[in-house]
Amino acid sequence: MLTLTPSLTQSPTQSLTQSNEYFRKASSYLPLGVTSNYRYWGELDTRYIVRGKGAHIWDVDGNRYIDLRLGYGPAILGHADDRVDAAVIEALQRGVTFAMSVPEETEVAKKMVDLCPCVEMVRFANSGTEATMHALRLARAYTGREKLIMFEGQYHGLHDSVMFAANIGGDGYWSSNRRSPVAYPISSGVPKFHQQLVIMLPFNDSEVLERTLEQSWGEIAAVLVEPVLGNCGGILPDPEFLRTIRRLCDENGIVMIMDEVKTGFRLARGGAQEVFGVIPDLATYAKAMGNGYPVAAFGGKRELMQNIGSGVTHGGTFSGNRLSMAAANTALGIYQNTDALDQVKKNGEKLQTVIGEVLSNFDLEFSFSGHPSMFSLIFAREAPREYREWKTSDNWFYQEVAARLVKRGVITDPDSREPWFMCAALTDEDITEIATALEDAVKDALANA
Repeated sequence: MLTLTPSLTQSPTQSLTQSNEYFRKASSYLPLGVTSNYRYWGELDTRYIVRGKGAHIWDVDGNRYIDLRLGYGPAILGHADDRVDAAVIEALQRGVTFAMSVPEETEVAKKMVDLCPCVEMVRFANSGTEATMHALRLARAYTGREKLIMFEGQYHGLHDSVMFAANIGGDGYWSSNRRSPVAYPISSGVPKFHQQLVIMLPFNDSEVLERTLEQSWGEIAAVLVEPVLGNCGGILPDPEFLRTIRRLCDENGIVMIMDEVKTGFRLARGGAQEVFGVIPDLATYAKAMGNGYPVAAFGGKRELMQNIGSGVTHGGTFSGNRLSMAAANTALGIYQNTDALDQVKKNGEKLQTVIGEVLSNFDLEFSFSGHPSMFSLIFAREAPREYREWKTSDNWFYQEVAARLVKRGVITDPDSREPWFMCAALTDEDITEIATALEDAVKDALANA
C-alpha cells in the first residue's frame, strides 16, 4: 500500500481541503478512513470522489482528473455509461433481491457462453475474490486434491487460500531461490495451513513448472494463473507458457483455472483465451463484466460445473441480483455488438505512441509492459517477463512521476505494478492532456531527483 508525498501532490491550484475534512470524519468510523486499504493515500492525500463521467472523475473539492485507474479496470466503457445506467435504473423499479432466480440470469449466462471460449456453464458472484474462491473449491472437489500452484506477482483476491506473495527481498540477502520461491502471507490472520497448500513458482518459466509437476502432480488440484499479470505491470505470457500449462494440466489430471477478472471483456470479447488461443477448464470474471457495477462469475466445462449442487456448494444472497444482471446483460451486449473493445485497444495504442514521443526527449530508459488496453509504463530498457525483473526497474522514479501526474489532474496508481487502464470514452483531447501532464511531471521529477 503506497501513499503519495503531500508536497508533490498538492499545489496552489489543487485544494484538498474538503477531502482532508472527509478523511478526518471518516477516520472516526472507518479504519484508515476508507473501505479498502488500497484507497488510503495518506492523511493529506486520500481523495473522496463525488462523481465520474466518461474518462473523468471529480473529487469533493471539485478537482477534475483523467482517470487511468477506472476502479482498477471495471469502467471500460467510461464512468456512468448512459446505456448501462439506463438498464440498471429500469431494473431497480422491479425489485432487486428475492432469494429466487431472475430471468436476466439466463440471458447473461447465454451471452457468457457465446463470448467466452471455455464457458459451457456459469455461476454468478459479486466480486473477483468470490469467483476465484468458488472456482478453487470446485477444482479441489473435482480432483480430490488440495494444493494449488500460483505464480510470483499474481493476485487472485482477498480470501485466505490465495493471499500469498513471493518472498523476494530487495537486496537478495533474504530472497527465496527462484527455482523454489517461498510463499508468504500478505496479511496477518491467514491460517498457516493455507501456506502449506500453496506452491509458488516464477511466471513464464515452463521448465520449473514441468519439474514441479513431475515431483508433485498427485497433490495438485489446480494451476491458478492470471494470463496477464494484472497486478504486476501487465506482464504478458511468453508464447508457449500458457500452452505448457494447458498440456501439463491435461497430462496430470489438474484443473487449469484462468483468472480473467482483469483481462475478461477487456483484451477482447473472449478475453485472454481469445487473444492467446489457450482454453482453460475454468475461468473467473469480474471488473469489466458490469462496467463498474458489482458482478462476477466463474464458469467452464460442463463436466466440472455440473458438480455444483452435487456435493459442491455455491451460493450468495446477492449473487445474480437483478441490478448486477441488468448491468452485465447490457455491458456484455455492447462488447458483443459494437466496436467498443477495439476502441479501447486503439486508445491504448495512441497513448503509448504519445508517451513514447514525450519520453524520447529525456535521457531515460523506459518500456511498455502489457496489452494496449491495460499497460504499464516501466522505467527500464526492456519490459519485464516476470515479477523479479519488474523489481529491478526504477520504481522510485515511477512513483515520483505518478505523484506529479496526480497533481496535474491525471490519476494513475502510485504503484507501477498497477496498469494504466484504458476506456472507450477516452478522447484524443484527453490523450493530449495526459502527454502534456507527463512531460511536466517528468521535468519536475528530474529537477528534484
